[in-house]
Order: sequence, then C-alpha cells, then structure tokens
Amino acid sequence: MAAKQGSTATKRGSASVSAKVEDHLRRIARSDNKEIETMVGMRQGLKDVTQLDNRSFALVKIAALIAVDAPPASYMWQIGNAIAEGVTPEEVLGTMWAVAPQVGGPRLISAAPEIMLALGLVLNEEDGEDWK
Repeated sequence: MAAKQGSTATKRGSASVSAKVEDHLRRIARSDNKEIETMVGMRQGLKDVTQLDNRSFALVKIAALIAVDAPPASYMWQIGNAIAEGVTPEEVLGTMWAVAPQVGGPRLISAAPEIMLALGLVLNEEDGEDWK
C-alpha cells in the first residue's frame, strides 16, 4: 500500500508509512510529553492501584528499567519524571544498590552511563572507553 499523495512519509523496504503514523512516531521519539501521556494514559490508574506515593512509584519504574536493560531514551524519560516528583540523585543510586543482587553487574554497568546522562552528568572520555 503506497503512502497517500501529498504525504511526507518516507517509504523504506516493503512497509508504507502514512504521514499520520510518521508524525506520531516522530513525536514519541522526541519525547513529546503530550503524545506519550496520551499513549500511556493508564499510568495514573496504575499508580493509584499500587498505593505507592509518587516518588516511590518513580523509583520502582527506574528499577524496572535497570532490570530489563532498557534503551537510553527510557532512562531520560523516567528519570526526568522521577526528578520532577522530587526524587534525588542519591535515591536513584540507592535504587541501583537495591536491585543489584537481583539484576547483576552487567545490567548495572549498562544502566550507569544512561542514568548519568539522564541526571545531566558528563561522561569523561576515559569513562566512555569502557562502554564501547
């Protein structure tokens, strides 16, 4: 199926992507808060069911990202949300310590640079060599 005439969508391979789909994907990739909140609108309902306070809920989600070896953009999004809820960098580090026995060293090593970047820390050139 070809893209509609006048569409700005780009066709790669065998998939045809409409301009509407492309727009939604681009907004998600740019961390468009409105777009993402619409997609994950169930977040508030889930939070209410857990009976956790906002900060604890945010820390649990960071723990889950570490456990599943989440992609970098996930850390940027979730740590930004956590900081907005009042979570401190010390609590993020504490969460890493808390899940360390369950997730193991490789997941912690993978998460550390992503968490650093999400917290606004600069990776030193010598640090980067270990992660390549």
